[in-house]
Amino acid sequence: MQGTLPVLAQERMVPTPSHVIYPGDIIRESMLNDVSIYDLPAADGSIVESRAALVGKVAKRTLLPGRGIVALAVGDPRAVANGAQVKLIYRDGGLMIVTSALALEAGGVGDTIKVRNSDSGLTISGIIQPDGSVSVGDS
Repeated sequence: MQGTLPVLAQERMVPTPSHVIYPGDIIRESMLNDVSIYDLPAADGSIVESRAALVGKVAKRTLLPGRGIVALAVGDPRAVANGAQVKLIYRDGGLMIVTSALALEAGGVGDTIKVRNSDSGLTISGIIQPDGSVSVGDS
């Protein structure tokens, strides 16, 4: 019986920063290099293994060159900043009222945030829309 050859593991490549990426920076394709997962130092969490999962995300902490990027270190970009003026849209059946409001919280698309109606001064909650407006009512 002949000996069998050991099965070699396929080398996996993962994206790492090509230079320092600071908190708040939006990650672009040009900011990433691919490095063999075997060449990376141990990480404190699961390392993101695809560029698609990183490009367009925002760094939540400083990301260092040649280091794996853990999932908790990136997040979705904010569509609304705390303190920003937003368009507030109220819908109830066929009725639609549009006014302005002050965002009292930051958030991404689909997040529920509190806003202060500029006309009435009332604080209400609404859902951030893809265009950056905040919708209240039965949308």
